Order: sequence, then structure tokens, then C-alpha cells
Amino acid sequence: MSFARSAFSFAQRRTFSVSARQNSKVTVLGAAGGIGQPLSLLLKLNKRVTDLALYDIRGAPGVAADISHVNSNSTVAGYKPDDAEGLATALKGAEIVLIPAGVPRKPGMTRDDLFNTNASIVRDLAKAAAEHAPNANILIISNPVNSTVPITAEVFKSKGVYNPKRLFGVTTLDIVRASRFISQLKSTDPANEEVTVVGGHSGVTIVPILSQSNHPDIAGEARDKLVNRIQFGGDEVVKAKDGAGSATLSMAFAGARMADSLLRAAQGENVVECTFVESPLYKDQGIDFFSSKVTLGPEGVKEIHPVGAVNEYEQGLLDACLKDLSKNIAKGKTFVAENP
Repeated sequence: MSFARSAFSFAQRRTFSVSARQNSKVTVLGAAGGIGQPLSLLLKLNKRVTDLALYDIRGAPGVAADISHVNSNSTVAGYKPDDAEGLATALKGAEIVLIPAGVPRKPGMTRDDLFNTNASIVRDLAKAAAEHAPNANILIISNPVNSTVPITAEVFKSKGVYNPKRLFGVTTLDIVRASRFISQLKSTDPANEEVTVVGGHSGVTIVPILSQSNHPDIAGEARDKLVNRIQFGGDEVVKAKDGAGSATLSMAFAGARMADSLLRAAQGENVVECTFVESPLYKDQGIDFFSSKVTLGPEGVKEIHPVGAVNEYEQGLLDACLKDLSKNIAKGKTFVAENP
């Protein structure tokens, strides 16, 4: 066995190894994009996924044909807009729907700069999901997540099928980055690093709770640099790609991990992930959505955990987070009200 195959097999076993499960349909909307393609490949490798449906405005049948040759047992089908009932067929019967569709960030752009284009895309896909997969777990990857999740919620409410336990903003990349960046700082195995990241999924709304990590001793300049890198890690990738894209591969990994967590939870496993959901934690401040540790179950959200004890520095981060997050959420709701 080659080194590459051996190393990949280890990663596959660690992340996705499980006995096959019947009737686990997963749908990716935006499957031919920079996130969608590697995300679809990772889902094809997941033995919990038995039926993989890929949709995009162009290219999805080709992506489906390509990854269908990967030697795992799941079936793969690709759909495009000019197929008769293509989007509806892709969605019907889905247990999980992932939405990475949208345009990527470019140098100098913030996630909020993406808003007008991606908001319309997510709104329209949410309408289709509400009609054809109202009981699916909906995983929003399209940025800005702080706004696109409220957009999806408002669309589902307008259709009379909103279930807050089934709607998730994928903030998993912030946790993935935090564990990796800490491991680089401390020369440890990132798989063993437990880091809680709360708030939202954009800049200062991303709040790493280092005092609750394995390394609460990180302080001073090292702490400031680490927090900044976790909050603005996406900018690091955008700059390194020199205008050719944003964080697509790492985001695909994070999305696949979140989907797998929900599939494991549906099988009865005890799974906890940080994710952006409708939350009671800060509703008294007018903030309806917040990312914190969430226990997942067969019905989606099983329990939302409080942030817990934080130090003075982290409280300052939370205060800044809540201020921006409130505006982001309101922006999403207003968009749907003005652009139904």
C-alpha cells in the first residue's frame, strides 16, 4: 500500500469509519463550486451516506459522474436547472441538505461584501428546500452565515415549515482552525485539542474561548495573535490564493465533518458540535441566532449549551461579537422582508 493511500485510509477511518446505514440521502446544492466539489468527494467517502444528490446551475452531472467512480457503495446523481424537476428530485427524501452555493470572497472583501449576491442565491434554494425537503437538516455554508441562516429561517417560516432544530450554520471551520492553530503553537496533535468557539462566523463575531481549552495558560501577545488568526483565518487563505479563491478545501472538510456529526447523532451517538442555530442564550438582547456547543440528536438540535465561564478578555470579545452579530442577523431578516 502506498504512503498516500495508507495516510488517506487512516484519515478516512478516523473521520468517517462506520458500518453502512440504509437510506441516508445527502444533497449538496452548489456541488460544482470550489467548496461543493471537495465536499461532495468527502461525502462520497462517508459510509453513512448511501445516496448522494448533487445540484448546481452548471456542472453537477459531470461532478457526479466523476466521483461516482470512487469505490464506495453510495449512489451519486447530478442535477441541473434544465432537468425536468431537477432541483426537486435532488431534494426529495434528503436527510441532510448542505448549501455551499454562492460566490467566493476576493482580496479586500469581507463576508458582508458577498451579501447581496449570496443572499439571493440562498433565499431561492431555501424556497426549494422548504417545498421539497421540509424535514431535512439544513446546513448553511454560504457566507455570510450570520445573515444567510436568518434568511433561510425566514423563508421556512413563510412556507409554514420552519423547525429551528433542523437549521444549522456551519461554523465548524472555526473550530477546525482553532484546534490546528493551537497545535502549531503548542506542538501537539490537533486531534486532541478541544476548543470551544462561540458567536458567529465572521471576523470579530468569532470568539474562541481559550480559557476552556487544553491550554488556558495562553496569554498576552501570543493569545492576541492566536485569537486574531482564528477570527481572520479566511483572510489568510484569500491572500495566499492571490485573488483566485477563498477557503474552499478546509471549508469542505468542515462541512463534511458537520454532516457526519448529524448522521452519527441520528444513529444514537452522543455528538456535540459548535454550530450557529436559533438559540435562547442571548435572545434577551435581541439576538436570535448564536453559535455555541450543541448536543445533536435524531431530531437535529437536542440541547444548546451555555457559553460557560469566561475571563475578562473573553468577555470583551463576546461584547464585540454581540454588537456585530445583532446587525448581521437583522440584515438577513430585512433582506427577506424586502425581497420575498
